Amino acid sequence: MPPKKTYESYDSESEGDSQSGKKRGSKRQKLDKNSDEYKRRRERNNVAVRKSREASRQKAKDTMERVARLREENKALEQKATILNKELGVLRDLFLTHATATAAVQSKTFLKKENDGDISETSIKSESNSSDHLHHFFTSN
Repeated sequence: MPPKKTYESYDSESEGDSQSGKKRGSKRQKLDKNSDEYKRRRERNNVAVRKSREASRQKAKDTMERVARLREENKALEQKATILNKELGVLRDLFLTHATATAAVQSKTFLKKENDGDISETSIKSESNSSDHLHHFFTSN
């Protein structure tokens, strides 16, 4: 990092710039460190620095609070997702148990009707295929 410039160095730089044809604005005047103007500028600068640093600290504090809040929210959402996945597993098992029991009952009914000769081959295929599709759907997810 280059050393900080003093008011004197700004003054000499401005003169050099004006000689080379590069004007940056009004020329800074040389200030005595004991003058009231110098003290007033230093005080204003000190106030501005304090204000800027306080704003930076506050922004960092706000950011850290937001990070903590978002971490807590994320933790709660992860717990909720875990609970919902467990619930989904229970409901899937319950449905598959019901679907299997229903398919077994339908199979017995079809066998009885088939033995009696009251059922067509098309209805047997469609009924057995529907239970196979349901079983595949719920076991693949």
